Amino acid sequence: MADVQVAASETAMKMATDGGASKLKLKAKPKPKAAGRKQRKADSDDDEFEPEADTVVSTKKRKGEDVAPVSRARPKRAAASSSLKEVHTKIEAEYVKPKEEKMAMTEPEALALTSREKDESRLLIDFAFHDDDGEAQPIEVVGSQEVYVTCLVLPNITPIVKSKGVLCQFMGPVVEWGFENYDKGEPSVFIGTGLAYYTLVQPSGKYKKHYNLLLEKAIVCVEVYRALSSSTGGDPELGLNDLFARVSRSLRSGKQSVSQFFTRDYLIEQGSFIAGQLRALDANADDEDQLFSGLPAIDALESECSKRTAPIWAVDVKPGTLKIKDVSGSNSKGANSGPEEMELEMGADEKLARHLQEMENRKLASRQNRNQPAGKRPKVYIKINEAEIATDYPLPAYYKAEEEETDEYIFFDDDNALLAPHELPQRMLHDWTLYNSDSRLVSLELLPMLSGVETDVEIFGSGMMTEDDGSAFTFDEEEEEEASSLAMTTTSSSNGNGSIQNGSGSSQNGNGVPQGIRLYLSAIKEWMIEFGAGMVFMSIRTDGAWYRLGKPSRQYKPWYTPVLRTARLAIKVITMLKQQQRIARLSFSDILKRLIEQLKEDPKFNFIKVADVERYLVVHGQIILQQFAEYPEEQIRRSAFVTGLMTKMEEKQHVKLLVSKKTVIKKGRNLNPRAHLQPDAKKNKPMRATTTALVNRIWSNYYAKYNLSDDIPTEVKDEPVVTKEEKLEEAEDEDDEEEDDPTPLAPKPYEKKTEQIRLTQAAKKAKAEVSKIAVGDAVLVNLDEYTHESEQLPSMLLVEYFWKLEDGTTMLHGRGLIAADETVLGNAGDDREVFLTSSCADVEVSGVQKVVVVMKRRSEGFADRRANALKDEADRARAKEREMQGLPKEFFCRAVYSPDKGAFLSLPTEGLAVGNGSCKACILRNEEKELKANKLLDGGGFRLEGVEYKIGDYLYLEPTVFKSLENKDGPENEVIFKGGRNKGLRPFAVCQLLSVQKTAKNILSTKMNVQRFYRPDDFGTHRGYTADIHEVYYSEDTATVEISNIRGRCEVLRPGPVLESAVKAGASNLFFCSRFCDPKTGTVKQLPATVKLSTYSRHADSNAVAELKAKAKGKGKAVEEDCPPPSAVTSHENTLSTLDIFAGCGGLSEGLRQAGVATTKWAIEYESPAADAFKLNHPETEVFCENCNVILRSIMEQGGDADDCQSTPEAEQMASAFGDEKKKLLPKQGEVDFINGGPPCQGFSGMNRFNTGLWSKVQCEMILGFLSYAEYFRPRYFLLENVRNFVSFNKGQTFRLTLATLLDMGYQVRFGVLQAGNYGVSQSRKRAFIWAAAPDEILPEWPEPLHVFGSSQLKITLPGGVSYAAVRDAGKGAPLRSITVKDTIYDLPPVENGASKEDIKYSDPPVSWFQKQIRGDETVLYDHISKEMNELNLERCKRIPKYPGADWRTLPDIKIKLSTGSSVDLIPWCLPNTAARHNQWKGLYGRLDWDGNFPTSVTDPQPMGKVGMCFHPEQDRIVTVRECARSQGFPDGYKFSGNIQSKHRQIGNAVPPPLARALGVMLKEAMHSRAGR
Repeated sequence: MADVQVAASETAMKMATDGGASKLKLKAKPKPKAAGRKQRKADSDDDEFEPEADTVVSTKKRKGEDVAPVSRARPKRAAASSSLKEVHTKIEAEYVKPKEEKMAMTEPEALALTSREKDESRLLIDFAFHDDDGEAQPIEVVGSQEVYVTCLVLPNITPIVKSKGVLCQFMGPVVEWGFENYDKGEPSVFIGTGLAYYTLVQPSGKYKKHYNLLLEKAIVCVEVYRALSSSTGGDPELGLNDLFARVSRSLRSGKQSVSQFFTRDYLIEQGSFIAGQLRALDANADDEDQLFSGLPAIDALESECSKRTAPIWAVDVKPGTLKIKDVSGSNSKGANSGPEEMELEMGADEKLARHLQEMENRKLASRQNRNQPAGKRPKVYIKINEAEIATDYPLPAYYKAEEEETDEYIFFDDDNALLAPHELPQRMLHDWTLYNSDSRLVSLELLPMLSGVETDVEIFGSGMMTEDDGSAFTFDEEEEEEASSLAMTTTSSSNGNGSIQNGSGSSQNGNGVPQGIRLYLSAIKEWMIEFGAGMVFMSIRTDGAWYRLGKPSRQYKPWYTPVLRTARLAIKVITMLKQQQRIARLSFSDILKRLIEQLKEDPKFNFIKVADVERYLVVHGQIILQQFAEYPEEQIRRSAFVTGLMTKMEEKQHVKLLVSKKTVIKKGRNLNPRAHLQPDAKKNKPMRATTTALVNRIWSNYYAKYNLSDDIPTEVKDEPVVTKEEKLEEAEDEDDEEEDDPTPLAPKPYEKKTEQIRLTQAAKKAKAEVSKIAVGDAVLVNLDEYTHESEQLPSMLLVEYFWKLEDGTTMLHGRGLIAADETVLGNAGDDREVFLTSSCADVEVSGVQKVVVVMKRRSEGFADRRANALKDEADRARAKEREMQGLPKEFFCRAVYSPDKGAFLSLPTEGLAVGNGSCKACILRNEEKELKANKLLDGGGFRLEGVEYKIGDYLYLEPTVFKSLENKDGPENEVIFKGGRNKGLRPFAVCQLLSVQKTAKNILSTKMNVQRFYRPDDFGTHRGYTADIHEVYYSEDTATVEISNIRGRCEVLRPGPVLESAVKAGASNLFFCSRFCDPKTGTVKQLPATVKLSTYSRHADSNAVAELKAKAKGKGKAVEEDCPPPSAVTSHENTLSTLDIFAGCGGLSEGLRQAGVATTKWAIEYESPAADAFKLNHPETEVFCENCNVILRSIMEQGGDADDCQSTPEAEQMASAFGDEKKKLLPKQGEVDFINGGPPCQGFSGMNRFNTGLWSKVQCEMILGFLSYAEYFRPRYFLLENVRNFVSFNKGQTFRLTLATLLDMGYQVRFGVLQAGNYGVSQSRKRAFIWAAAPDEILPEWPEPLHVFGSSQLKITLPGGVSYAAVRDAGKGAPLRSITVKDTIYDLPPVENGASKEDIKYSDPPVSWFQKQIRGDETVLYDHISKEMNELNLERCKRIPKYPGADWRTLPDIKIKLSTGSSVDLIPWCLPNTAARHNQWKGLYGRLDWDGNFPTSVTDPQPMGKVGMCFHPEQDRIVTVRECARSQGFPDGYKFSGNIQSKHRQIGNAVPPPLARALGVMLKEAMHSRAGR
């Protein structure tokens, strides 16, 4: 046996040294791969090594032995070679039988001993992965550090015989790993070394806990793959919720039962890992294979995961095993450590820390899944006796609702696989009341406080539902009961992005109740109290959701006060116990004595003797016991007081209710008595919004057409079905994350083919009469009668011309017409309306049927609305009559649908159906194709994507072409974009084209020589901060790159007045250069006069290219749009007379004014402080601080159109009260050119899946009133702004109805989502916009992103499984760098907590480009005031470290003493103990990062708000009003009105002026284009 082993070893050495003495080294450390064996084969052929050699020499000294250098052969499919077979011919046995104690072999020896013919890989059992020192390591760190494996190696045969294995120690290092067998549903893990591939079978006992975590991820990856892969019966269009439900069901029913750890939180936490594994499969997919990139579920999963990612490491590790890089920037590794080494170690350590945290989480979950320990949760629940607590409550009363309420089940899907109550959605409930089935008010105490209690009481509730923003109220123990009982929680803001403290907020009605959705709840199942450090949360659970309770209703307040009083009493007892050194010394009776001493004089309790205290504690005992049971200290939970209290309660012989081990959510019918008191939803109710007859007809008919108690179908057909489009829209996740493919998807146009589609023989027997069809007619195509190519045909065509084949067959060429429900309109469109498309087709005349389609081209101005309305009414009546007579349906067409541009455009006035043998759509398509054809030009230039580039032109190049100077020796993408911050994202590289190498056949692979211009920020953030963002440095550096890296064209000029005026006019692609730099030394000096740069006059394009760019806009590909020529500020005579509705403080109007395109003459704003601020900054505007419904009623009465106005009697009465002077100031028809505004978005931001009856709610009606203004005035242009979720609100119905209404008015329409951070603000703020333009106007394009900013959720799902993005993804590059927090506020003078002086002097001059622009000529700084924090929060703020990412989790776990003498926890107890239910409370008490960006601006910044990252990066305070205003892009001279809360609200609700300015610039270009036309 020993001889055999020696022979095998010699053979292995021979095999390893067969390549000669030449050495190789890897180009880069291999990274983990997710693909299976098909990827392995591709990888084996990749050129990973230097081309001049075929072997690699390993000189790794392994632990415990001295090994001579071994020369390794380059791995192929297996490690066996012909040389091995010659040695094995002398071995009679098939396998070498090892001795009792196996001798450790090297990897080449193990391969030799386990080689077989056609082996693809070996198997590994008893394996363990470790580092150089033998410390166990997770497989995930492969690629970040060297990892080895000790194992038994076996040949890949079955059955597996362990005794045949060859022991191999320190095998490796491992260079890759991945999952395989996705399609089989049985995942396996493989690894690869420098010699072979191995399949992992069974880990060693000690390594099992590490490997099982990876195997669990593999199982989930495979289940997600099977759920989304059409080849395995999955649905690629699943949304995140549907994906979770399907995977959950599969795991529970599958052979690999791992569902005990699988929750929705687990799926989201592993979102990036799962998405990365599945996307890696795309790289090796065949043409016919399905791709996972861009799937809605994958994007949503990764987005949700990115929002939850935070470096929380709660596990204990051995000293010295983790070496996390100092985040403050100090180099703890010593001076000899290079950046690459630090990065690699950081990557490995971070992965290891995450792995250890996952192990700890799994251990905790396992303990929770076991039988619960005795004393933790009793098996029975001692029921509270209602008669015993009656003395603490008022006399009986009954609930009387003052408003209409909606069933809570409408808002929550009932088709999700809910495994436990904690997986229910979380909301807030305000103005709430609890009652029984007789509507009698009852106490919370009667409800069980444990999940799964078989209660014999049914209690229901009603209240105002809003989103749960995660904020809390800090109360003072010495406050009066009335104040603290009503101010425990906070509410959502009017735009859903913030919170409102202490009842002061813009989203409240006259009674201080937050605006939301008033609903009635199903039976309440349990409730709970969470408390700590002065904060209290009370929550109730139904089968629909968890509701955190805000203020109760005035009627219910007396029933709520005893519960709060008891909760505070429990906190007082816990405080006593914590202050006692030996808790066991305090018995139940001792606590009673101390309480009577403290509370004897307290009128709230009315205690006289110890017996009174005992009675109160015993009858309200369940509240107290629950608070003790949730307390983290075991000594408190098991104290003598708890034992004594339970004994006293049992002596009362209360009813004991059984507690089930597992609670399953089973939704039934809502038995709330309010359900029987609701008005009939099927009856048409008068709308409360003021509307015109047209708007009222469209919206009311739509909702009347469907049963409001049922789901609304997507298509309007004889048998309503849920289509692909509906599924896509349901799957759209409002919290989605990074988009992988920024290029919008759109249906491919139908092109004229050389082989026309021919009819089958059967169809030719039924030929139509050709004489009945003429040019300009519309025809239906009988798709069933065509060959397999018919799937490319539209179902309806507009005849352009006729022609014949050689055999005499008459053909027609037509343009495609599609029904409204095939567009983004869905079922919101008219079922008789069709839209012209750019697709074309040739069909045989004998296979079509004539259909009537009327082309509507008419004037749609305000003067024509009455006449057009009468015509449309007669047309609808005629269509109804034809339907009743059974006659064929007649259609009409009034617009062109262009999904790739996200637009509906006017019908062409010429060139349509002329019958001359040409088709305008084909001509335009061919011209565009020819112009966009990439080709080399004479003179050394070339054309790329329709843009010509010549020698000497200045170009944008992909940022990754050049490595960062700060990390020139490291990998190109060293810094990863995380958490909405833009660190590591770089703008386009600016270069000058020197020459083109005409050698490559493919123009995209053609090389060109360029000269690089550096940006100041290339030399560090400080130089970038102090320099102009349009400045570049001349250098002598040249490079050779491929043409495919070009991203557009720009200009570089010397500084001067022409350049300055051009930049002020909005030119974004102009740069100035006045300095020369040496990138090696970083020195910068004056640019020599001999260096010649371009002049602005060169910045022009041919008409053809300009026309092409106009067509290409909206596709997200064109970057090279020309800057408008410099011009003076546009006078009022050349601007649009504008009406701003829901104007707020005027952010939208300010941006449009800066663009020089609009003059806001009228503004409507309901809130007085916001209206005052608008008037303060726009004195020329007539501001109406009134209800917009009343204003519209008065306007229509003044115009003699009261009969066309649908309004409430209240609106009519208020309008009649207007004085004559006020009425004269109102706008009249013909005076308004432009209407813009943002209807209140509270109903749209966060309330997902509103299905029925909600269009009559006030919040949703605001959109109807807004549209009615446009319908009445018929302005030239119209702009709607709203939150991103407006697109998906109500399953997209509101969005689609808005588009349908504008189209019915005759407008052209364009829709899209933009990121404000792309247009010059340091803030992530995504907003949806809808442009509308009159038929004879040019519809404005979307502004291309100017600044680098990581954007997500910018796509809109369209029918047919495609999506549309208004602009490209600027996270991959843009002309200018991103604006940082430092750029925004670093020059502002320091102020203290609670600073209140509204005007102060600047302390320093502006430094950054942004500061100079935003400050202007101002000398006085206004509104640099800060909200005052209480003493406790101020102490917390002072102890938050001053480095990026610091929040409450970095606070020390200590107690501090306040000025009152009380000692409190610095870390609020409720945060760490409720973090699992509230996404770790990430960002609360968080500091901003100088080099990062602001979170979304909210209406009330506070450390415990939804956006808790509100502390200054260096100063111990909340950001000021002016700092928030700068984050939105408001100039320093812009003033706000009211108190500090009102000012924050005005800023948080505003449209960022820079974003509005970018929109205004595009509107101005559209107006100039029309004037030129």
